[in-house]
Amino acid sequence: MEQSELFVDVILPLRLPNIFTYKVPDNLKDKVKPGIRVVVQFGPKKLYSSIIRRIHTQKPEKYTTKDIVSILDQEPVITDIQFLFWEWISDYYMCSPGEVMNAAFPSGLKLESETQIVLNSQFDKNQIFTSSETQILNMLEGKKGLSIMEVSKRIGRKNILPILNELLNKKTVILKETLTKKFRPKFEAFVEIHAGLTAENLNYVLDQLEKAPKQLNILVTFLNLSGFSDHNSYKPIKKKLLLTPASGGISSLNALVKKKILTINQREVNRLSAGIETKTSPKKLSAIQTQALKQIQQLFSEKNVVLLHGVTSSGKTEIYIHLIEEQLKKGKQILYLLPEIALTTQIINRLREVFGNTVGVYHSKFTDAERQEIWYNVLDENKKDACQIILGVRSSIFLPFRNLGLVIIDEEHENSYKQTEPAPRYHARDSAIMLAHFFHAKTVLGTATPAIETYFNTTTGKFGLAEINERFENLDLPEVILVNTRQAYKKRQMTSFFSDTMLSAINEALNLGEQVILFQNRRGFSRFIECETCGWIPGCKNCSVSLTYHKINNNLVCHYCGYSIPIPGACKNCGSTILKTKGFGTEKIEDEMRILFPGFKTERMDLDTTRTKRSYEKIINNFENNNINILVGTQMISKGLDFGNVSIVGILNADNLLNFPDFRAYERSFQLMAQVSGRAGRKYKQGKVIIQTSDPNHTIIQDVLNNDFQHMFTSQLKDRKSFKYPPFFRMIKITLKHRKNPSLNKASKILANDLKKFFGNRVLGPEFPVISQIRKWYLKTIILKIEKGKKVTHAKQQIRSVINWHEKTLEFRSVQIQIDVDPM
Repeated sequence: MEQSELFVDVILPLRLPNIFTYKVPDNLKDKVKPGIRVVVQFGPKKLYSSIIRRIHTQKPEKYTTKDIVSILDQEPVITDIQFLFWEWISDYYMCSPGEVMNAAFPSGLKLESETQIVLNSQFDKNQIFTSSETQILNMLEGKKGLSIMEVSKRIGRKNILPILNELLNKKTVILKETLTKKFRPKFEAFVEIHAGLTAENLNYVLDQLEKAPKQLNILVTFLNLSGFSDHNSYKPIKKKLLLTPASGGISSLNALVKKKILTINQREVNRLSAGIETKTSPKKLSAIQTQALKQIQQLFSEKNVVLLHGVTSSGKTEIYIHLIEEQLKKGKQILYLLPEIALTTQIINRLREVFGNTVGVYHSKFTDAERQEIWYNVLDENKKDACQIILGVRSSIFLPFRNLGLVIIDEEHENSYKQTEPAPRYHARDSAIMLAHFFHAKTVLGTATPAIETYFNTTTGKFGLAEINERFENLDLPEVILVNTRQAYKKRQMTSFFSDTMLSAINEALNLGEQVILFQNRRGFSRFIECETCGWIPGCKNCSVSLTYHKINNNLVCHYCGYSIPIPGACKNCGSTILKTKGFGTEKIEDEMRILFPGFKTERMDLDTTRTKRSYEKIINNFENNNINILVGTQMISKGLDFGNVSIVGILNADNLLNFPDFRAYERSFQLMAQVSGRAGRKYKQGKVIIQTSDPNHTIIQDVLNNDFQHMFTSQLKDRKSFKYPPFFRMIKITLKHRKNPSLNKASKILANDLKKFFGNRVLGPEFPVISQIRKWYLKTIILKIEKGKKVTHAKQQIRSVINWHEKTLEFRSVQIQIDVDPM
């Protein structure tokens, strides 16, 4: 090997266990750096953007290296600490570096080659072509190439491969791999003073324009908005802003450009700017809030992680703001994590009141371009308008922070912090704590209902604990009223699925001009429809679930794969036409409320009504402004939203929360009911929470009634210890998937037996999960429970070696195996 040969190890955005080595061509040697993206060829034709992890001179012995194709960045797009964080995620959650890269990068940074159909200019035009072939050839005429998907869409056919193969055989087209860049900077038109116009001759120009009043109006408006005194002391004005207050219009502006008085130039603009420049001081804390703040600050001298356990409406957000202000004075960055996009709408407004444009937002409803722009904004610490505070959901942990000083994890108990599909199946709370550790930063976990594992860590001294046991300004906690639905049905005190108690309370609140929140953790109109004659229930053809009825489009829908069918006119089993809806979801509650209270505005907030970028914001703003009287929703309405005029909260069916087959069901039921209850009576008066249940004496219902977190915690901790669950044992869930049930049964049984050779009775299963088929894939799960004191790293290595052997075995190659560490 020549001394001058240089190689790079790169991470590819693929599910591959290793990183790969490529040779650096001589002309690129002085440009490669760890952390920049390079284009490489992987496989016979495919091109990918990859990340350089390491630069070295060691030529691989087992394979011939390919050259890197090109370099995409001049400077690194990820930092050294990010590499360490990625490696921790990969090791702890047992996934590949490429899967971490896929999760971390906005899609605009992940470039992948696309197969294009290109016209062969030398083809024989005397051949006979079908009408579809001719249509494609005409489409390609004069084009550099079109993607297979685009051609398919244009000719209106899903499968064009047979036609394409014929054209390839006739040598009329060729296939070419091209790398497409997804990110484009945003440009806007700005108006500026022409370089030839000086401040000295400006008066002369103004005099000359007296005969053209519309042009004069445009120029005067520009001078006022821009603050022009000379070429060094004015700001260019957006063209659209200039035309709004001026009456001259576009033709007058174009005339000024033609006269070389003004110019119009395209400038790159920031997609993220909120346009908020004025800031207010943080609100003064109450005595109890001040005490909690001082306690957190004191604990930070001993602990890296502190749990702020405060009842609902205790003012935790204001404490966060004071902690943020401390870090900003030190020049640090802050990561503020929220479990739901819905929460960002209210909190972003509060943070920007105090911190202005230093606050950035990052979540999946943003466009690819917006997410990529905030990536670069966080990365560049010297950028003039750099975001110092990032407010976001779980994916925000992957942003390229350079100087992180504080991580705030609000509503830390929420299971939506856990990523389930695809890998890496990480928990954002736990991962964010590790991210803070890499930066030697501090972490605050905030909630009214801590996760059992989190609170347990405070009892062992791992985390610090600060508590607030009363609401801000000493407001009363809501009154909780239990309604026994079993007795209410017997006494005919139910209208549909509403008790008389609940309807009376809703009616009273609405007549007083107050608002109501109704909670049901199930979307759709009804759970399913059933034949009254034979009991037939329509099911999904792809999944082992019944179809949910959605009235809005009169369809039966699978919530797992999206399969839908129209409402059948008759039973497919016996032919009976008597089909009845069973159970109820948010859509049916909304429907009933509009019938029972026709003079009041009812809206729904669930996955079906919040699919667009601004839908959350629209619903929340309308509710805040009293344009909605009754808000019906799923668990997204339970998470920290602050509505000052809500006096009644109704939980329509507590039983379906408690009866879910999961060891966390009681914990989650308490958290959900306590959090939903916290939306009532938050500012001016004590609210009421009405819980409908068939078992009002249930221990969790009683804990909610008495706001007794400690009792729930101690009783659940006792059960967890007895049955070997977290926080006393670590869990690893292995899911096997196959299209054929017999093959799945065989593979899962052999894998479980092989694992038992290492782990014995710590291995449970294989068993079918509650839903045993999703998207035509049959599922089986194996659970490992490993004592907290055992070395988990060694156990993971043994698990990985067993799974690797199975994946390499010819008989089991078609079986998909997924690993979920710390499943929720």
